[in-house]
Amino acid sequence: MSGPLGAIIGRYPTVGRPEQEGRRTRDGSDGGGIIRHNRKCRDLVFLFIFIAFWVAMIVNSSFAFNQGNPLRLTYGLDYKGNVCGNRHGDPDLRELEVKYWMNPNQVYQSGFKNSHFRLGDARSVCLLECPTPSEDSLNWVCDYPEGDIRLTVDEWINRDYDYYEFLTPDMRNSSLQLQGPCYPVIFPSLNVLWSCQFIARASNASMRHWQQMGGVNIDENIIIDKTIHRAINSPSAVLKRYVADIGKTWPVLIVCGGILPLFLSVIWLLMIRYFVAGMTWITVSVFNILIIGVTMFFYTKGTESFTCSLHSHDNCDDCFRFIHNSNYPSHSYGNICFKALHLFSSGQILRNDCQDCCTYDLKINRVNCDSCCGYSIHYTPHISIAILFHLFGCYWATQFIIACSSTVIAGSVASYYWAHGEISQEIPFLPVFSSMKRLMRYSLGSVALGSLVVSIVESVRSMLESIRRRLKYTDSEALGPIGKVTSFSSKCCLGGIEWTIKSVNRNAYIMIAITGKSFCKASAIATGLIMNNILRIGKVNVIGDVILFLGKLCVSLFSAVFAFLMLDTHKYRSAHNKISSPLFPVLVCWGLGYVVSTLFFAVVEMAIDTIILSFCQDAEEHQGTAQYAPPLLIETLDGQEEMQRLTQGS
Repeated sequence: MSGPLGAIIGRYPTVGRPEQEGRRTRDGSDGGGIIRHNRKCRDLVFLFIFIAFWVAMIVNSSFAFNQGNPLRLTYGLDYKGNVCGNRHGDPDLRELEVKYWMNPNQVYQSGFKNSHFRLGDARSVCLLECPTPSEDSLNWVCDYPEGDIRLTVDEWINRDYDYYEFLTPDMRNSSLQLQGPCYPVIFPSLNVLWSCQFIARASNASMRHWQQMGGVNIDENIIIDKTIHRAINSPSAVLKRYVADIGKTWPVLIVCGGILPLFLSVIWLLMIRYFVAGMTWITVSVFNILIIGVTMFFYTKGTESFTCSLHSHDNCDDCFRFIHNSNYPSHSYGNICFKALHLFSSGQILRNDCQDCCTYDLKINRVNCDSCCGYSIHYTPHISIAILFHLFGCYWATQFIIACSSTVIAGSVASYYWAHGEISQEIPFLPVFSSMKRLMRYSLGSVALGSLVVSIVESVRSMLESIRRRLKYTDSEALGPIGKVTSFSSKCCLGGIEWTIKSVNRNAYIMIAITGKSFCKASAIATGLIMNNILRIGKVNVIGDVILFLGKLCVSLFSAVFAFLMLDTHKYRSAHNKISSPLFPVLVCWGLGYVVSTLFFAVVEMAIDTIILSFCQDAEEHQGTAQYAPPLLIETLDGQEEMQRLTQGS
């Protein structure tokens, strides 16, 4: 330690205050205001960087709102490049949210690995629901009405998308060649995540009518089924649907990610306040009961999913959706806010280049082979950088808020420790607001620096962890025992570095609140105190941190279970608000619940750490004996012998 902090913490004389004159502290120095020494602004450069970063994020968000369309994350594109369900499409596609591929031969052709034709170029339209083959005739699905077809979109929908009777002989001949404008409904299909999943089992009646009319041969093969299934379950499509689910389930996020953990955290803190003696056993018992209950709950849901798959096709749509959800990969994509919905959907819609594609164009009344390719969304490197920039900014902002709250709590608690009794006049009238005022006036730059350090370390750790996983799964067979040990050790090292940085930062915020020093100087002071008093700190922090950590898990698990119950209702299993999977919203609610509980439990954690560091500093300045600590704290940290010595000496 470079010097005592007694003149800074609690014993700095207050000049010009008559009511303080003549008062003495325990060591004989003048009494004075708590933490009221001459402070000055620290680390201002990093505060300006933080402000500039947020200005850049606002600009980034404005670009996203102008260019993005969250509907792209859920619904597909039709053959015109329209997003299904978009009221501003050509034509108006409001409520037409299901994508249907009209030409089964194109779907079949795109299923081969060596094929030059892709499913994205297959003729597709947006419908209200997936069409079904007729039992005794042949149903048709025709292109959007335009040109000589004098029908409105509403009339086209009311006719079940069929206007075959209005076609000219040339149009009918083209339709029999599977070039449109009308296409036969041969295969049954299911609405799976807003795409019509073909079942490779043709209707005998429809196929017979098609052949009698002279239609071209239609391939029947499981490839038709697998092609669409593979497109629906591609990693990019899964990620887009997960992000879109967040936008649909925002009421669940507010209730189960904000309000519920807030209420549970308050209840938990009250229990700590009034049942402190038995809180250890209460926490462990509740955690075990909750873990067992959650396991049994999800086991039951998994059994229901398996049973559903054994039923007949009467409820095939729901069964297929349930089974599909149970096979979703459990990837974690981190926390994504509302603006990210627009960033993820801000690519450009461009026409593809394809071969062997000809369709009947109603506008020019002939078969056209020049502009029949489909559309796809193209993402530029700028969008990827913007997404990463936005995610980093969100994490930095979160850490900044946590740092500010930690510093305010530390400043208010320290005011009580360094005062002369609980009713001392040196305690500010509103300790929390006084601490907040000091933070806003002097230390915002320091907390901006501390939160930036955590954000950078966490980002680097995430990138290294991603690289480590890719290397592990790329060459998993060649990975021997030494490689596995190295992989596990690197993971542990990365986790240890992250934990150390966060721990050092938390202690640095305490010393910033007490001393008003810069972030680096406060970190050095806190580290020195911890190293000199490691045994005192360890025996209190280990038990306390474990209990508080279990409490956070209990609150967050409660939030996740309630989120799943809300998502398992009719509102989110059908109609417009139907979600692709409850997995990602539940994980987000779990994460938000953990963050909210962490912010609340941080009050207890920061209070404990502040008292301990203040005790250590007090003992450091007084030859190993804390002068400002209450008897119970001395008994806890220094043992019964020290308590008896102080009692006898007094």
